[in-house]
Amino acid sequence: MQKKVLKILDYTLLKPTASKEDIKTFCEETIEHGFKTVFVHPYYVSFANERLKDHGVKVGVPIGFSLGGATTKVKVAETLDAINNGATEIDMLINLGALKSKEFDVVKYDIEEVVKASNGLTTKVIIETALLTEEEKITACKIIVEAGADFVKTATGFNGGGATIEDVKLLRSVVGENLGVKAAGGVRNFQDAVNMIEAGATRIGTSGAIAIISGKKSEETY
Repeated sequence: MQKKVLKILDYTLLKPTASKEDIKTFCEETIEHGFKTVFVHPYYVSFANERLKDHGVKVGVPIGFSLGGATTKVKVAETLDAINNGATEIDMLINLGALKSKEFDVVKYDIEEVVKASNGLTTKVIIETALLTEEEKITACKIIVEAGADFVKTATGFNGGGATIEDVKLLRSVVGENLGVKAAGGVRNFQDAVNMIEAGATRIGTSGAIAIISGKKSEETY
């Protein structure tokens, strides 16, 4: 199970105060522990990619982070710029305001345009489960499937809550077996990770990846 967990961990460093020295250490840790994918802010994509590209590590980037309220045009531009700098996975935040306003065509278009800009790269859509009703979670999942994204992702970990077993089970039940489910936010130890996998997660995003594979507990929440 440990090898399976390691394979699907997305190691993240998304603190707003992270320095280049922090990112350099983060990349060294990634290589040392054998993580397959990392996520850093757009500003650090090129920097991280230069250090990881010869080690078979994918560099992912959050888009519309961490509130989701940017316009579609801005999210598309951010996506294209990130790809140009070496990003190979895209995690976009859903337009929560539009979802809450029941402007479902807007939500779908927003995702479709980022998926199109990603041009075949793995695209995940963050829905912030802690901020949604069950009905909104179900609706969001259905829109994500229709819009052609590859994953639904629980949370950023920055907006009041993260992944729960119940939410992962719900998302999996809605999207079926052909879409990925990424559990992120509050996955702090190995057992948490195992629980998420058993609930239906096929990817786990965490800043506590080292603690998870070493059997320790991380205090990080994202």
